[in-house]
Amino acid sequence: MRFVFTKLFYVLLALAFVPLALSGGRPWLAWLALAYNVLLITAAIIDSRISKLPKNFRIYREFGGRFAMGAETEVMIQIYNDSRRRMSLKVKDEYPPQMVLHGAREGEVRVAPQSTAALIYSLTPPRRGRFEFGYTAVRFRSRLNLVWCDTRASEPITVKVYPNMRRAREAELKALGARSVVSAHRKTSWRGEGREFESMRDYVRGDELRHISWTTTARRGKLTTRQYQIERDQTILIALDAGRLMTARIEQETKLDTAVHATLALFSAAARAGDNAGLVVFGRRIKSYLAPNRGRDHIEAALEALYAVEPEMIEPSYPHAFEFIAANSKRRSLVILLTDLVDEEGSKELLTSLHLLRPRHLPLVVTIADRDLKAVVRETPETVRSVFTQSVAEEIIHHREAALRLVESVGGLALDVTAAALAPALLETYLRVKERGLL
Repeated sequence: MRFVFTKLFYVLLALAFVPLALSGGRPWLAWLALAYNVLLITAAIIDSRISKLPKNFRIYREFGGRFAMGAETEVMIQIYNDSRRRMSLKVKDEYPPQMVLHGAREGEVRVAPQSTAALIYSLTPPRRGRFEFGYTAVRFRSRLNLVWCDTRASEPITVKVYPNMRRAREAELKALGARSVVSAHRKTSWRGEGREFESMRDYVRGDELRHISWTTTARRGKLTTRQYQIERDQTILIALDAGRLMTARIEQETKLDTAVHATLALFSAAARAGDNAGLVVFGRRIKSYLAPNRGRDHIEAALEALYAVEPEMIEPSYPHAFEFIAANSKRRSLVILLTDLVDEEGSKELLTSLHLLRPRHLPLVVTIADRDLKAVVRETPETVRSVFTQSVAEEIIHHREAALRLVESVGGLALDVTAAALAPALLETYLRVKERGLL
């Protein structure tokens, strides 16, 4: 066992200088000082050997909750002293160096007999995935108080850092507002232009003529309109591209991170609306598949499926993904593809693969831009570099708009948004599809 001498040891060691100072003409005093030092060091070594933490003394690492990307989480080193000894400890925890530390992860803790104490600090994970905690290093005073003994507690552990579900729900509430809150507290669906009949009501100017019930109008003697409700138990399937273009970073996160949180916001909104949501994560091959379902356990399953997904520096295979969806989803679904398109070749592969989904499914292709390219084009160029930047932006806009128009020409839906606007735009489009009864 390793050890470090205490202040008491050095004070006792310093006492040997007294006989040394008086040893002039008295060599036996020098030998006495030497014997004293040897005995003191021997006592310290023996003290370190016989000193151990009591068996009923326990040290555990606990967490204040589940780790989530960008969220601060408490880490607690809990110390339980069921012995009759008062213990003074120095504790130092080995946390994942990739995480941002808040507070002190080391300190001196005094624990009275039959009591508990804790060292608390916080960590913020910068990204999703797996992270490793090491040992908790513990240094305690020996029985004779001559040395600090070193030992280890709290075995190394791997923790999962999940997407930030709170961020996803905030995006949902911000996008859907009162409609999301109402749907969470009542069983009835939102009213809209769905296909499920709900009730009759008096005609109001602006109602569509096709919704007028002429038989009821004749019976009542005044115009009466059929009122429909948004259908429940529909199916949403999100196809999440984990290919090369999704590795692009916007501020502190990748496009894939932004798409992951938008996906979870849509899962939450679909559950509140009574719909089933599924997930396919793909690159050159299928990385993960979650069959459509709903409920709290299903959202937990989505978190498990998404926490370790990382984009790869390869092009995605749209045909492979769409073939998989067609084979595994027989029920008509809103298939939402979260991807990015820049070059013409990638757009062509996507467009030629859409026939695998049509006409059974309704595809919605959502492209995630790095920035607002239209704003770049609107700016007045002042340098040669800015002229070149605008030229590239115009070319990208042209390719995007051409590809999205072709998506719409084959019966699909298209959406081109910046990363910041992805979640709100996606949720609003989903709700608009339901209100119009497009499924």
